[in-house]
Amino acid sequence: MASFIRRAMVYLGLDMNDEEYDDYQHYEEPAPPVAGRGAARSFGPAPGGSVQGFPAPVEEQTMTPIRALPREDQPATGVMTTRGAVVRQIVPTRGARVHVVAPERFGDAQEIGDRLKIEQPVIVNLQVADRDLARRMIDFCSGVAYALGGAMDKVAEDVFLLTPTNVEVSPEERQRLQERGLYRP
Repeated sequence: MASFIRRAMVYLGLDMNDEEYDDYQHYEEPAPPVAGRGAARSFGPAPGGSVQGFPAPVEEQTMTPIRALPREDQPATGVMTTRGAVVRQIVPTRGARVHVVAPERFGDAQEIGDRLKIEQPVIVNLQVADRDLARRMIDFCSGVAYALGGAMDKVAEDVFLLTPTNVEVSPEERQRLQERGLYRP
């Protein structure tokens, strides 16, 4: 049993004792002779300097050093450049009315995603949702907000505000949500 384990360790390269491999000497075997069709086998010199039946010796090749090419400031072929493009700052939209959703099942998540896609802020009220549904909705909402470049903020206990990119909730809207118990400053 010990010899089996030892051989397995040697095979896997886990054995630190390399004495078994010290006696190994590498040598090349000559290629088998190639027989021509209907021709007598001759081992005399053949045209090209090789012995018939054996391949010609291979010349030793040398590597040439690699040099770096100078960098061009021109774009690569096939790359389009825009000239005269104007970069403008996007002004956040204010005064967007917030849509309130109190999901009862996971199918209500599509409504949240659809509202965010049309750049409408959404309040997700999970106060009455069971624990598993609340966890799934939080995961979904955070993923949608991240994918659309928006934000997700906890505004009360089990209540979340999802805002799309470049949309701000106005102070008047925040006041209206606070009166309904859905927002705590």
